[in-house]
Amino acid sequence: MPERFVSEVIRPVVATGDTSRMAVGEPGLPREFVWRGRAIKIAALLRTWRETGKCRHGSPELYVRKHWFEVATTSNTTMKIYFDRQFRGGRKSDRWWLFTICESEE
Repeated sequence: MPERFVSEVIRPVVATGDTSRMAVGEPGLPREFVWRGRAIKIAALLRTWRETGKCRHGSPELYVRKHWFEVATTSNTTMKIYFDRQFRGGRKSDRWWLFTICESEE
């Protein structure tokens, strides 16, 4: 089945984040989150990557803007989610986003 664009906020379930990556400055990928009132459990991490951008204040340095994760869920779907490192308005808790979902045909 094709990937479907979603772009909606997800809410990590408290105390399910992977704290091992936090020690190196990365967000702790939650093992469970809530989307549209449903609890979604992550079965496997398939791949990760980062999105970078130039400094917005004139420095030549690059900064990580988003941490991306492609995950398989226990409900047999594949999702691309990301953590937005920069607060852009709205609620400060709106940092985790479900970008796309690909549901199994089973």
